[in-house]
Amino acid sequence: MNLLFLPLVNWGMGAAIIGVFAIVCIVMVAIVMNLIKGDKSEEQAND
Repeated sequence: MNLLFLPLVNWGMGAAIIGVFAIVCIVMVAIVMNLIKGDKSEEQAND
């Protein structure tokens, strides 16, 4: 009967992948916000 038990989900690896994905998304948002702020300051300096 124990042969029928198949662990179909590895929760540890899934949580790690979701964590890495969240960190990558946060870093990308921070980079985009930094680029937006940098563009605004250069436009005001040129005026």
